[in-house]
Amino acid sequence: MAAPLLIIAAGGTGGHMFPAQALAEVMLKRGWRVKLSTDARGARYTGGFPEAVEITQISSATFARGGAAAKALVPFRIAAGVLRAGLNMLRDRPSVVVGFGGYPSIPALGAAWALRMPRMIHEQNGILGRVNEIFAKRVHAVACGIWPTKLPEGVQGWHVGNPVRSAVLDRAGAAYIPPGDYPMEVLVMGGSQGARILSDVVPPALAALPMNMIRNIRVSHQARDEDGQRVADYYAESGISADVRPFFDDVPRRMSEAQLVISRSGASSVADLSVIGRPSILIPFAAAAGDHQTANARGLVEAGAAIMVPESKANPEIMTDQILAVLEMPQGALQMARAALSVGKPDAAETLADMVEHLGAQGTLTPAEEEHPK
Repeated sequence: MAAPLLIIAAGGTGGHMFPAQALAEVMLKRGWRVKLSTDARGARYTGGFPEAVEITQISSATFARGGAAAKALVPFRIAAGVLRAGLNMLRDRPSVVVGFGGYPSIPALGAAWALRMPRMIHEQNGILGRVNEIFAKRVHAVACGIWPTKLPEGVQGWHVGNPVRSAVLDRAGAAYIPPGDYPMEVLVMGGSQGARILSDVVPPALAALPMNMIRNIRVSHQARDEDGQRVADYYAESGISADVRPFFDDVPRRMSEAQLVISRSGASSVADLSVIGRPSILIPFAAAAGDHQTANARGLVEAGAAIMVPESKANPEIMTDQILAVLEMPQGALQMARAALSVGKPDAAETLADMVEHLGAQGTLTPAEEEHPK
């Protein structure tokens, strides 16, 4: 008898793909087969997925990009993707389909809905993304990474937390060395592709620190390709040791070694910070849909684990003050690290896996249950 099959639908950014990878790792350990349905953009983030995960690229589309001609083709591309995903499911029937958001998840979720297969979504942010909002009333369960999550009327959510990859779990609760008169690591990251504002304000903010502190600082700065050289040059001219790259494939290690993390408040970044346990300065992305990055940061801020600086107020002078508030107060920084751990959910992937197995055990629901899923 073949092992049960889980189809994971995700794509677009690391924020969708990293928790999807975490669930895949757990389900494989539980004896399930796992397939990932994504598109070419999402496939860029599959390097960390276990080799046992079969990756299928299925075309999807969004109305948010492209000109009039491209937008006119969106319904046809989505329909073609749903048809292909549906044919794949009829050949190898999944026990459960889980969507993690992003428009590349539309074909698999759409096909699962049309074929009345057990299906659920996981929302990483405090406010549903557009695709998850569409499917929230068309799935049998909605798992939430941030709580409370703003949900459509009549939709019940389950707070499971945001699954983190095994590389993060391996460093869960890693011992924190408070800042002091010795080498200190500062990790600067703006999501999976960097952030322009961090490249604009953080280097001069660090350069304005006292010279005795600058001598001790080692910076890992994730910057977009177009910003990388000027950021590296600025650090070099300021006498700051810095490793500037467009993407770090070892964020868990760098985060565990950091005395301070300066970051956007994407769901995965917030989850990693709470599981590893590090003080942070968070600058939510102001243009995020529904201002969901502010909602993401709230838990860490209210726990005393993070300082939140609105993007509109993020300038070098304010950032210097906030950096000093952490690096000049070792006991306060240690308390922030402990507070971060207090809101972490390192078992989120296991909890989500339990939900998947429970839904899979129910099998295909009756038409009445399809209309009013529990």
